[in-house]
Amino acid sequence: MKQQKLLSLIRQAIQDYNMIEDGDRIAVGVSGGKDSLTLLYAMKLLQEFYPKRFELSAITCNVGFEGMDFTGVAEFCKHLEIPYEQVDTEIARIVFQENKDTRPCSLCAKLRKGAMYQRLGELGINKMAYAHNKDDFIETALMSLIYEGRFYAFPPVTELPEAGVTVIRPMMYVPERGVAHFVADQGIRVVKNTCPVDGSTKRAYAKQLMEQINRETPGAKDRIMHAIVNGRFPDWPL
Repeated sequence: MKQQKLLSLIRQAIQDYNMIEDGDRIAVGVSGGKDSLTLLYAMKLLQEFYPKRFELSAITCNVGFEGMDFTGVAEFCKHLEIPYEQVDTEIARIVFQENKDTRPCSLCAKLRKGAMYQRLGELGINKMAYAHNKDDFIETALMSLIYEGRFYAFPPVTELPEAGVTVIRPMMYVPERGVAHFVADQGIRVVKNTCPVDGSTKRAYAKQLMEQINRETPGAKDRIMHAIVNGRFPDWPL
């Protein structure tokens, strides 16, 4: 995916759901993966010409997995001249040693968000940008149907008054394949995920299943995304 197309899709999502207001202080949640690094790069470019002015920073929650090294993320942020925060936690120990849940992802996500939101409050940052892409939205909808018996997808904008932050998802129109190509073209180095359950989760299963469905029924992904965007979920902005 070319830079111009990436920025066009991100700007379209931001404008469709009014994700950014003048004076916003936005932190991009950076895991070190291809999606979050692409969003950070794109938001930096967008900041230069977007009509609504906003401050930009990056934040990483280090959950404590052995072998996770965010030095490259810090260097990437320095290169882009973006302030960077790393929140060090013991979430890995809590989830995999103390809790020992057979489905640890939900607890891990909850603890990561809590740690980051607390730090954002200390920094006076009012918006958190997550890098969920188009495929993430589709796979979440598929998971909700299979495991919960309902049709649900990430809201583009989520107000969290108890945390004092609003979550936005500017990459919702960007396909994962486009992100992979963009990262390769730009030579962006990603951080290897050392989570012991990476690749064996329900989300990984949903991803494989959705790829199979789309191969057998071309265009299925686009039609599902169309249903999501027009689904009128109660927690989505009108």
